[in-house]
Amino acid sequence: MDAIEKAIRNAFEKGNAEDRAFRERVYRSAFAALDRALQSNPNVTVEVAIKRRKAVQAKIAEIESEFLPAVPDVAMPAGDAAEAPAVELPAEAEAAVKAAEPAPLPDVAVDGSVEPPASDEPRSRVLPVVPDIMPEAVFPGVPEVDMSASASTGTDEAEVTPDRDERRIRGRRLPLTAIFLGVTLLAAAGIGLYFAAQTGVFKTPAELDTAPPQEPPTVGDDDFTPPADTALPLKPGEPDRARDWINVFSPSDPTLVNAPSDAKAEVMQDDSGSFLRIRSGASGSAISFDVGQGVLEKLAGKHATFDILARSEEGKETQISVDCNFGELGDCGRKRYAVGRERNEYLFDVRFPDKRPGAAGTIAINSDFDKQGKSVDVYEIRVSIVP
Repeated sequence: MDAIEKAIRNAFEKGNAEDRAFRERVYRSAFAALDRALQSNPNVTVEVAIKRRKAVQAKIAEIESEFLPAVPDVAMPAGDAAEAPAVELPAEAEAAVKAAEPAPLPDVAVDGSVEPPASDEPRSRVLPVVPDIMPEAVFPGVPEVDMSASASTGTDEAEVTPDRDERRIRGRRLPLTAIFLGVTLLAAAGIGLYFAAQTGVFKTPAELDTAPPQEPPTVGDDDFTPPADTALPLKPGEPDRARDWINVFSPSDPTLVNAPSDAKAEVMQDDSGSFLRIRSGASGSAISFDVGQGVLEKLAGKHATFDILARSEEGKETQISVDCNFGELGDCGRKRYAVGRERNEYLFDVRFPDKRPGAAGTIAINSDFDKQGKSVDVYEIRVSIVP
């Protein structure tokens, strides 16, 4: 039993060999295995491939003959049998006649035109692969030869077709893909290490400290004990309670505010507290805040610091201008400040002459120096004497 017959009979054992459709699939798988074996050897010629294909066809015909139904013998009429004389041939002649008689070959249609049943319609188009139906060791290194045309038409023409094994194609492409991915990962890792080295990720705290070396602090015999009433640092806009402030204006007493006809001054309140929202007129007129005569008497001959706690209206940063009129004690000159949304302090210093004020003074604030109608929220105006 040769390798082809053995492989086909082994495949029969895995299914129902009495089923003709199953046998046809096994035969097709045998041809496919032969084509794969032929393709792996580039030295195989078309003639050799045709011969091997025909050898497989002959072997399949021989195997298929085993599954044909037995034909009953035709009995001759008794009269004819009686009339026919008995002819005895010599042994040599009888052997010659038997040798001359052609061996009956069954008509096996591997790719026959028998209509498959409706349930087998997909199976007649797409055939399952029978694994290891033809060992590739039989024809090592032979390229694939597709001789389906010759099998169906009966001619000796053969067509060499490219490899259609997708797994083999993927196997050939896998190394290039792996190389590309490896190079990409190495490049990304190299770039990451370069930027990490440039940003100092791998440096120690000592290497990152570029300041000149300093001597470690030492503690002498006399330790410093801070006073118990040491205050915490002030937040932006938070009043300095440690200083002796004199109140000039607060929203609780709006009677000290004078607004021209085209300006507005309105007391309002939110989460930040009470404040006076002022808006200068289109002409640029300012809103004035009275500075009492008693306050000026305390400031006469002193160096004083005025503090305006204010913020701009939400989302509208503005520039304000501040002017002062202290009568006999002079003025403060014009001041300009950029006021943001956060509550903050806007300070200016004034050195008063040592004179007695004859009347009260004023502090005038223009809420929008650019005359665009922006408003300012004033929380407080106060003054303190610089020691």
